[in-house]
Order: sequence, then C-alpha cells, then structure tokens
Amino acid sequence: MENKLLVSSSPHISSPVKTKNIMRDVIIALMPALVASIIFFGARALLIEVVSVATCVVCEYLCRKIMKREQTIGDLSAVVTGLLLAFNLPSGVPLYVPIIGGGVAIIIAKQMFGGIGQNFVNPALLARIVLMNSFPVLMTTWPVTNFDTSDAVTAATPLALSKAGQAFPSYLDMFLGNTGGCLGETSALALLIGGIYLIVKHVISPIIPCVYIGVVFVLAAALGLDPVMQILSGGLFLGAFFMATDYVTSPLTNKGKVIYALCMGIMTILIRRFASLPEGVSYSIVLMNIIVPLIERKTIPLPFGVVKEAKKK
Repeated sequence: MENKLLVSSSPHISSPVKTKNIMRDVIIALMPALVASIIFFGARALLIEVVSVATCVVCEYLCRKIMKREQTIGDLSAVVTGLLLAFNLPSGVPLYVPIIGGGVAIIIAKQMFGGIGQNFVNPALLARIVLMNSFPVLMTTWPVTNFDTSDAVTAATPLALSKAGQAFPSYLDMFLGNTGGCLGETSALALLIGGIYLIVKHVISPIIPCVYIGVVFVLAAALGLDPVMQILSGGLFLGAFFMATDYVTSPLTNKGKVIYALCMGIMTILIRRFASLPEGVSYSIVLMNIIVPLIERKTIPLPFGVVKEAKKK
C-alpha cells in the first residue's frame, strides 16, 4: 500500500503566479509614473514616495507583529499601497501627511479587516479620501511643475480650471504630465505605458480600464464637456489601470467587470459635472468597491449542471 489515495480539499492545482510576482509587476508598471513625477516635480516627489512606502511597510510589519500573525511584508503589497498613496498626493504636502495616510491605509483599511485579500475598499484611495477631508487645503494646493515658465508658485489642475470656466493646458501638456495635480496622476503617457504592461503580462484584464475610460469619454461628450480633457486629466488613468482593477475589490466575472466599470464611469462624470468637486475618481471607485459583493452575487455563473430556478409568478 505504498501508493495511497490522498483526499484533500480544493484547490488541487496550484498556480505558479504568486502574490509577490503580481505585486512586483505592478511596481514595475508604476515606475514610468514615478520617473515622470520626479521629472516634473523634482526630488520632493521622490521624498514623499519614499516616506509613503516606508510608512506602509513599517505599519504592516508592526500590525502583523502585534496581532501575532504571519508576516506579509515580503509579498510587496504594502509597497504597492505606499506608491499608490504617494501618487495621490501633491508634491508640496508636509511629510506627516503621507505618514498619516500610510497608517490609515494599512492599519485601518487593510489590517483591521484581516490583511491582504480581506479589505473591502482600496486602502490607498480610502486614505486619500480621509486626507482630503482632514487636510483640504494641503491636499488641493498644487505646486507648479519644473517646466512651468510663469512666476506662479502654485497651479490649478486642468479639471479645476475647466470647472471654473478657465482655459486649461494643452492636450500635449496633459498627456505628458506638465500640469498641476497629484504626483502620479498628471502624466497620462506614463500611466498608459504602465497599464499596457499590466495587460500584456495578464496581470489585469483590459475590460475595466477600457470600459471605465470609454464611458467617461462618451458621457463627457454627451454633457457638452471636452471628452479628451476629461480622460487625460485628473486621476482617471491612475484609477482605471491601477486601483479599480485591484483583485480584492473588483468583480471576478467579465459581466461583473463591465457593470462595475460602467457605474464608475457614470459616477465619475456626474461628480465632475454636477458636484462641487472637480474630481470624482476616488469616490467612484470606493463606492463601487462597497457594491462589488452585490455585483458578484448577481453575475456569478451557475455551477455546471445546475438549472436556474424559474421565477415564481
């Protein structure tokens, strides 16, 4: 009886793709945006990014230590959270802002719910919303880029200028990143390169970013807004490629992904057009993160052989 039949619970086939590998690819995809932030905002951008990442890693280590749980800092998810949080901050914020934000993202949004795979919203976005409501002036003061030839010290984002009825930067400046805004959201080119990398590596599905960006473009045109400006400005590319596609907080089914992205696009453009806020990506993604379980419940396919019950009359 040397060859015994071993009975165990599923899954019976393991994938060579591990969390660490996925997070490493996301970090690689974020590098163009990181380089662009340093080019346009200088060494201060790198300092904020380093502080944000270090805070997230330290908070994760301490939380797991205090809670007597297995350490997870090696999976690189805290590094990704730190980078995404930094990319949602202006270059002029004091260093205590990314420190507080990192604590909110890791301790409150992630570890208090059990750690990676258990968070119900994107940690970096929740931290950004908390910081926006706690430090509204700091979070909406945008230093000019290194290539700004004016004598101004601060700049407005293209969305804020459009909201006020003023002229906004050229499409080329918005595409390259020579505009006011958060560190990682200004360069659509850098984010597009990173997003394409993730799609080619099969880390993310193109459904969510394509539907999300497409809906914003179409609705912007329908509401009389400049559709090109709407997709190139703000955090749309950052949110669509790197935060709305988070495995934990986005639907698993293709049908669910379409519904999820469609609703985010509608909410984003409605907030930008009718609300007092010029930006709507963060709130749209977080709100849809909360609704994902309902989307999953309605779109999950039936197991093979199961017949759908007929509706009672």
